[in-house]
Amino acid sequence: MIKSELVQRIAEQNPHLYQRDVENIVNAILDEITEALMRGDRVELRGFGAFSVKNRPARVGRNPRTGQKVEVDEKYVPFFKTGKEMRERLNDGVDHGEDGDDED
Repeated sequence: MIKSELVQRIAEQNPHLYQRDVENIVNAILDEITEALMRGDRVELRGFGAFSVKNRPARVGRNPRTGQKVEVDEKYVPFFKTGKEMRERLNDGVDHGEDGDDED
């Protein structure tokens, strides 16, 4: 699902809201999450999950084509950990059989 589809679904579920207002709300939420991560804060949405930032230190990497060593700069990457409720909902009714076939 892409952001425009999310906005459309929320607007359909809430006919009393204009689609442009829903889009502004979704953008505001995503912007606030981004700003918090840029400050180094952790964003936790109970039942959904937590966003945080992890530091990847500088290292010496390798170009897979040439095998040549390459310096890789330090960087910060976003990290998302699902909440317990989401994990349970995603795995509810999942068949854990050996053959990977859902039909029995």
